[in-house]
Amino acid sequence: MKGFRQSQSALHTWTGLVVGWVLFLIFLAGTLSFWREEISRWMRPELSVTSEIGDVADQDRMIEGAMAALARQAPDATSWAITPPGPRGAGTQAVWTERARPGERIPFRWPDATNSLWVDGDGKVVAVRETRGGDFFYRLHFDLHYMPALWARWLVGFCSMFMLVAIVTGIITHKKIFRDFFTFRPGKGQRSWLDGHNATAVLALPFHLMITYTGLVTLMTLYMPWGFLANFENTAAAFAATQPNVPAVKYAAIPTPLAPIGPMLEEARRQWGEDSMVGSIRISNPGDASARVQMGRALHHHIRDDGNQLLFDGTTGALLGRAPDGGAGVATRDAMVGIHAGRFAPVTIRWLYFLSGLAGTVMVATGLVMWTAKRREKLPDPARPHFGFRLVERLNVGTVAGLPLGMIALLWANRLLPVGMEGRWHGEVNMMFIVWGLALVHAFLRPPKRGWVEQFTLAGALLVLLPLFDQATGNGIVQHIARGDGTRIWTDVTLLALGLSLLATAIKIHRHKPRVAANKRRSSREAAMAATGR
Repeated sequence: MKGFRQSQSALHTWTGLVVGWVLFLIFLAGTLSFWREEISRWMRPELSVTSEIGDVADQDRMIEGAMAALARQAPDATSWAITPPGPRGAGTQAVWTERARPGERIPFRWPDATNSLWVDGDGKVVAVRETRGGDFFYRLHFDLHYMPALWARWLVGFCSMFMLVAIVTGIITHKKIFRDFFTFRPGKGQRSWLDGHNATAVLALPFHLMITYTGLVTLMTLYMPWGFLANFENTAAAFAATQPNVPAVKYAAIPTPLAPIGPMLEEARRQWGEDSMVGSIRISNPGDASARVQMGRALHHHIRDDGNQLLFDGTTGALLGRAPDGGAGVATRDAMVGIHAGRFAPVTIRWLYFLSGLAGTVMVATGLVMWTAKRREKLPDPARPHFGFRLVERLNVGTVAGLPLGMIALLWANRLLPVGMEGRWHGEVNMMFIVWGLALVHAFLRPPKRGWVEQFTLAGALLVLLPLFDQATGNGIVQHIARGDGTRIWTDVTLLALGLSLLATAIKIHRHKPRVAANKRRSSREAAMAATGR
């Protein structure tokens, strides 16, 4: 049994190290995604607190304002899409797709200033800076960036499977794992890193297993398509059967006004229940006799990520029916997706998701650092390690400290880039990766300890200064308190707390005295005393 446990220990170590830096990105970006609506709201300060949903009348006013704006802005579009805010968001986004000419194909593109607009709480269009907000971190944790989404999802799936193996082998390896959870010995070098790794791993172990497994399930048809292919001719037929969409209606080219949206909203709420809210509206062929209105239920209080779609005739407002159901298998998958994303969670559960995600992020980070701490003492000359050791050590600095620094740079770019800049959200994202790249270069140019201290100090200082900058520009915590904007108040408080934590980490690293160095000084003193005969 001892040999088996030792073999699992080696597997645990190397599965964690090989993909650890990608896993750190996935965990950190995914953890931030639990607050993506709040982050989006903070990154769009033009949207006022009155755009937060308070009751049905607020939502109806914003939806009707978006409909009126779309009718003026894109009357000939092939489709309109409206996304009202949930209780945590702000503003209503309206997006349109231009009608293609005969033989032309309109490619999909993300909403930007040329094909979308925002409606504030009073139902009027408001100019909002172009940003992906918290949605960027959500897409980053499984689509990455600067690479095809299909390749990124294969890479993320590969790393997630390694993560699942690392969790299981970690449970096998640490036979006293629960006792170790209550043990922390600070200032003990490698022992301290192991204690921290064990504590963060056990603290949220059920969450780590759940979030890794359900993450794989969300893309199971990509990773394991053979079940589909055994029962259907091809993947297109499989998706048509398991994820059915409302059949497309041919454009009639007969101008016909849309029916009022209000009665359709009332009918949708009656069908879903009075406590339900509209989460999405899609109108195909607006202003034509073939118009159809499809409404999806908001997912704030529902685990299953299905939307419960309803279909209306766009010209009469009559309910035509519900979108087809994909069956028990699809319902199970939708529930897994809902548990993974946590959109159903009230604020208390969401904080548990967030803190557990932070524990997972720290678990990955301490595992990476522990690899170097464990092996440094075994090196023939710890002051001159071999290339592989130096590579891992510098990548740890550039990722564990450098990635958060890059994300903070994105938040600063959101405030500093010109509001009307073309392709502005690309500029925000590019700034993150530029700063992260510079942090990686810095990690290879500086001694490891100085690299940790300097990058954590800079990251902490930038986070602390961000709410102060907002206050200096007249959009800070004092104004949020005056307007009763609790979401932005807590966002600023959280930024300050995280910034102070990073500064405290930098101070702790700066004061740390490596045990190896202490042993060397002791040996030098003993040798000197022996040489002098003392």
